[in-house]
Amino acid sequence: MKKLFSRRQTNARHPEFNRKLFGILLIGLTAAIGLAFVCRFAYVALGGSIDSKDLKTYRNNQYHRDAVLPAKRGAIYDRHGSVIAEDANTYTLYAVLSKKTTDGKANVDGKTKLYVTDKAKTAQVLAKYLPLTAKQILAYLNPKGNPYQVEFGKAGRGLSLAIKNQIEAAKLTGIGFTDSPSRLYPNGDFASYTIGLATPPKDNSTKNPLVGVMGLEQQFNTLLSGTDGYTSSQYDVYGFKLPQAKTKVKQAVNGGSVTTTLDASLQSYLETLMTKVATAYRPKVLNAVLMNAKTGEILAASSRPTFDPSTREGLTSWRNALVEDVYEPGSVMKIVTLASAIEAGTYRPDEYYQSGRIKVAGGTVADWNDGEGWGSIPLSQAFTRSSNTGMVRIEQELGEANEAKYLKAFHFAEATGVALPNENAGTYSLKNPLQRLNISFGQGISVNVMQMLQATTAIANGGTMIQPRLIKKTVSKTGKVTTYKRRVVGQPISANTATQVLDAMRKVVTEDYGTGAPYAIKGVDMAMKTGTAQIPRADGKGYVTEGDNALHSVMAIAPASNPKYIVYVTLQQSQKNVEVPIATKINQVFQPLLKRALALDASTAASGASTQATVPAVTNDAVATAQTAVTEAKLAAAVVGTGNRVVAQLPQAKTAALTGARVLLLTNGAMTMPDVSGWSKSDVLKLAQLTGKKFKLSGTGYASHQSLASGALLGDDPVTVTFANTK
Repeated sequence: MKKLFSRRQTNARHPEFNRKLFGILLIGLTAAIGLAFVCRFAYVALGGSIDSKDLKTYRNNQYHRDAVLPAKRGAIYDRHGSVIAEDANTYTLYAVLSKKTTDGKANVDGKTKLYVTDKAKTAQVLAKYLPLTAKQILAYLNPKGNPYQVEFGKAGRGLSLAIKNQIEAAKLTGIGFTDSPSRLYPNGDFASYTIGLATPPKDNSTKNPLVGVMGLEQQFNTLLSGTDGYTSSQYDVYGFKLPQAKTKVKQAVNGGSVTTTLDASLQSYLETLMTKVATAYRPKVLNAVLMNAKTGEILAASSRPTFDPSTREGLTSWRNALVEDVYEPGSVMKIVTLASAIEAGTYRPDEYYQSGRIKVAGGTVADWNDGEGWGSIPLSQAFTRSSNTGMVRIEQELGEANEAKYLKAFHFAEATGVALPNENAGTYSLKNPLQRLNISFGQGISVNVMQMLQATTAIANGGTMIQPRLIKKTVSKTGKVTTYKRRVVGQPISANTATQVLDAMRKVVTEDYGTGAPYAIKGVDMAMKTGTAQIPRADGKGYVTEGDNALHSVMAIAPASNPKYIVYVTLQQSQKNVEVPIATKINQVFQPLLKRALALDASTAASGASTQATVPAVTNDAVATAQTAVTEAKLAAAVVGTGNRVVAQLPQAKTAALTGARVLLLTNGAMTMPDVSGWSKSDVLKLAQLTGKKFKLSGTGYASHQSLASGALLGDDPVTVTFANTK
């Protein structure tokens, strides 16, 4: 009985023991977990890392924010400081449609409505600024589904700051903008292939938002590109800066700048002339360059086809025809052939030859008048008449060794080094006897435009050959100024030879049998050579024979007595109005361009001023205010129109001008004729450019009479201004 009781008592105490044991184990486990937590906490606290991750770095990443300070790409200027290319933002329009959120944040109070509330009104307002109808805009504002926001396609992208401000002024709810870096080319079609393009990189392979992909933008991309800066600080989860948080700032470094040799006024005028010819005759290629004969500076250069770099309208080719395209120059090459023969002492001008046709080296060379020629004539007339057979005769006496010597001396098949990318140096070969003879009149050799200009500088500079130049100076992002000066690249001929060639080029214009007679300008002492070259077939088998199958050209030096300008125009294969004489076509670019350059030059020389002033910015100012600013800058103000506010000025703001020069101020009123008495030709040319009206200039000196009275409305009829040698 006692044993049974004892067993029962033991069994009764066993659960109590188990509970105690369980409690001890639980306390021990808890203590172990706590100890492990403490050890882990101590390890983390002392070590500053967890799972191989640095906690300090993790914390900084959670609350640390960097903001980019974007750098500006440097500007490109004309020779007087007028902007040709500069950085600007463009804007993309969007419309918020969701009623639950506003600009990505919850609409907490439920009252502020930042989505489009009146779609009809919004469509009507936007239709004033976008190339879309109100109906089309409503279609965007009523999309399928329930998107948070919508954009307006191409019509809503690339908007200017002015358009953005006008839309924002309408205070439309739900309408917003995103901005993106862009390149502004304010002159539109303006030496487009020469200036080039800067665009966002396609593969985001560079930190720079814009990269030069053509022309000077590409050539000087490193110099023009800036270096972005940044700000770095700590913020809480709500986006507020933490108290006492330090902000680290690295300022952006803007890109450098490039000042070209281009003259904005002459370049704009050339573009107008080129467009007119391109529209009338649709040539496959049209090139024109105006160069300072003494310094090699390119004052104006244009090509057709062309494009507007701001919109890329017309951009069908990425090749710059002035340096990347090579061609057979035709008879303009006879300048080099004649110079080489005179320099080598093999030229016999009084020797007679039979013009027309000549069989040489297994082929036949014919003169340009269907091989009829001009009978037996002296070699002195071969250049003037542009006789191919005569030039072959001159080359035969020159010899292969001398031809090779002078082609090298004139740097053919060598890049000129003009500051443009991808220059094609062209080629020639003297191994084939017929090809060697053909080079004498510009076939069988390929050149680019700049090479022909460079060779011609030797004639204009007494035998000294000058490199064509597009850059006046550059300023690096650190402020270092690099000035580009006249660069002599060779002395292929003597001064005496250059004089003889220049005289021969004069006869091309002055002799009644000269091919340049149609290009003569009354009162201008001009030396020139015309050219007509066959176009090689794409397959390399012979030459094109269909339609207008030639490249026509004019190379001119003026004035011949004291060369200041070289003008080179090439026109290839008209596709429209083929029957119009080639001189008529080319003269629509050649003569007006040269006349304007000479007129502007004469005006500058006649002023006798030696000091310069900076033209003030007066556009949008009241007329009285503008006149005062111009006068204080030691310049003369001339008001055009009847308005009370200036809407345009010429010369442009911040450009250099001679003290006392006239600044034209176009007002917002009716466009009326000013009194131009005593004005120089350059001033009247500025008036034509500023108003877009037609003016005929007659005589020399200063304006003495105008066909339209002062104060009369300027219409579409040309205004004749007569000039006399006294004011």
